Amino acid sequence: MQKNVLITGGTGFIGRHLTEKLLERGYAVSILTRSSKPSTEKVSYYIWDADTQSIEESAVLNADYIIHLAGENIAEERWTAKRKAAILDSRTQSVQLIYDTLKKLNKRVDAFVSASGIGYYGLVNGEGICTESTLPANDFVGTVCQEWEKSADLMLGLGIRTVKIRTGLVLGKNEGILKKLSPIFKRGFGSVLGSGRQYMPWIHVHDLCMMYIEAIENKKMTGPYNATINDSTTNLIFSKELANSFGFSIWLPNVPAFLIRLMLGERASLLLTGRRVSSDKVKKLGFRFQFKNLRKALKNSLK
Repeated sequence: MQKNVLITGGTGFIGRHLTEKLLERGYAVSILTRSSKPSTEKVSYYIWDADTQSIEESAVLNADYIIHLAGENIAEERWTAKRKAAILDSRTQSVQLIYDTLKKLNKRVDAFVSASGIGYYGLVNGEGICTESTLPANDFVGTVCQEWEKSADLMLGLGIRTVKIRTGLVLGKNEGILKKLSPIFKRGFGSVLGSGRQYMPWIHVHDLCMMYIEAIENKKMTGPYNATINDSTTNLIFSKELANSFGFSIWLPNVPAFLIRLMLGERASLLLTGRRVSSDKVKKLGFRFQFKNLRKALKNSLK
């Protein structure tokens, strides 16, 4: 019997790629969306709104697995108090709504898989390698990730296997971080940010999607897993490789850290800090990354 995967945030960058790969593997896909969309032969759309705690319950009733990707983009706007609250609430209130609906309907899915971020370990620089057992940070992003994961753990109380995917920078075809950087580098104006020594743990969107599929199919997966390539890529290395992808060498001086902070405020930490992150835990389960080389990952993402 065909299994149904319900996705929150399914119309976003990662959600679109994940939907495509799930369909290729024979799954039925349902997507929770805030705006009405007509269902297709392959994908069913259902209305929900975490702010008003409303949801089409049939979406949950039909689900065999739930993948939770929904959440306000943490990098999009200046971090005012209002924006910070929206970033946190969009992640936790949405999980609460799904939890309450599952409990109300006495419905149990085979697995609940939630996105999280390597920001769990904090927006700081350091040489130590973070594993899933590394203590969380108490800065804004670290707190958001902790609360996000704590919300996901509500599902454990319903006897549902729960997996949390702590994701690094996602590389995809001119999407995610490359959507912002490519236009600059394509014109030959790309440069290194700050010192350039900050680490940039990354993952190709293909591998990230396959990790989500592994999480629903592999019953041994439970708890948190880091989704990054630990190749010690720094901003200097990343910037040089991206410039190389467009056929030029970086000639501009580094963008001063103070200027980035002036432009972005507290949000500048997303660009100026970074830690090394290990993905050994998921590898030990037999998961294999297809894109382990940054140059090849960028070439695939930019073609």
